[in-house]
Amino acid sequence: MSLTALLAGPVLLLAASAPQSGEAGTASPAGRPATARPRPAADDLPQEAPLGADEARSALNRALSWIVSQQNPDGSWGTSTVESLHELGYSHASFYAWKLAGGAISTLALLGAEETPERRAALDRAVEYVLAAERPRRGNRWDVDNNWTALYVTILLERLGRDPRFQVEPWKARVASRAAEYLQHLLEQQDPLGGWGYYEGVVVSRRPTWSTSFSTACVIPALVGARELGWPVDAGMLARAVEYVRRCALPNGAYEYDLRPVPRLTGGESINDVKGSLGRIQVCNWARRVAGDPQAGLDRLRRGLEQFFEHHRFLDVARMRPIPHEAYYANAGYFYFFGHYYASQVVELLPEEEREAWHGRLRAEIVKAQGAAGQFIDFVGSFYSYTYATGFAALTLQAGLAGQRLAR
Repeated sequence: MSLTALLAGPVLLLAASAPQSGEAGTASPAGRPATARPRPAADDLPQEAPLGADEARSALNRALSWIVSQQNPDGSWGTSTVESLHELGYSHASFYAWKLAGGAISTLALLGAEETPERRAALDRAVEYVLAAERPRRGNRWDVDNNWTALYVTILLERLGRDPRFQVEPWKARVASRAAEYLQHLLEQQDPLGGWGYYEGVVVSRRPTWSTSFSTACVIPALVGARELGWPVDAGMLARAVEYVRRCALPNGAYEYDLRPVPRLTGGESINDVKGSLGRIQVCNWARRVAGDPQAGLDRLRRGLEQFFEHHRFLDVARMRPIPHEAYYANAGYFYFFGHYYASQVVELLPEEEREAWHGRLRAEIVKAQGAAGQFIDFVGSFYSYTYATGFAALTLQAGLAGQRLAR
């Protein structure tokens, strides 16, 4: 079996991460493995009681303090080198791509937080790093993880383009210029079906030939916003991306992992069952709604959130499992904080009177996983996985709290 085939059960950028100290089955921040403990069966996991705003704010402040404390002097987080045996098969270029992408997510958390002098200084350093850093390159024939950087840096730049703090020169011009570069990257790397992925498909070519629903969906709202800002968003590129995600939708409310003529519905514990799609449903519904898809109505959003909590135990039992997609319904640990963040964005699209009840349930599922120093983790890997997980967790906690600087 080829390396491409072995890795074709994808690993989200976000794919690898160095676990928090004291977490079951994790490594320390320095990458030293800890003794694994058995994970509970899905049906043995308790339902969490909703969490109020005060508790969420306390957890958020600890997470933001951890993010600030872990920032490198140049404004980045982590390193560009392998720190986990789980990742020895990736190209060297991937580690730099993940470092920059994970850092963009932590920067989003700082951008959305209530400002303090310490946070503002860290934010300015982080933005400077993103604007000056070399764009990651494709690693080899099969490894296209530099697309994760393009997706999340584009998301960050669009939000910077809406933030009054960065609408002064020289920030404004530099943000717009950098955005044009990454938008061109996305145009050149969009697969023929309309999506973006992070591995090569069956055909190896300059333009990748494989993509996923969730990686495509995550950037669509940023493309909509970039178009509103007057940035050079190719209309055909955006339309193809929205159509790709729409075509991934299944009648049961799930979304295919990747678009195929015949969905991967094999019976039993299928990855395209609702229980295997929990980390994808929210981001895909959110993207379609923001893009104005008439089929993505409020009822679809509500039903997706209901499914998320009805089957949440399958995300719980997958968190921190060391092998991608080894949990029930092929769930992978690295979908945990990704899925919760996009659930919070779906909640923000509902009528205001409905939001707090949903946010309370989301906060409980986030705060229970927080480490003693304020950090979060959901999959064993290198240090950048702390930055993406803690960034997503902080962004989830920010949603619905007064005083936060939310973009939408």
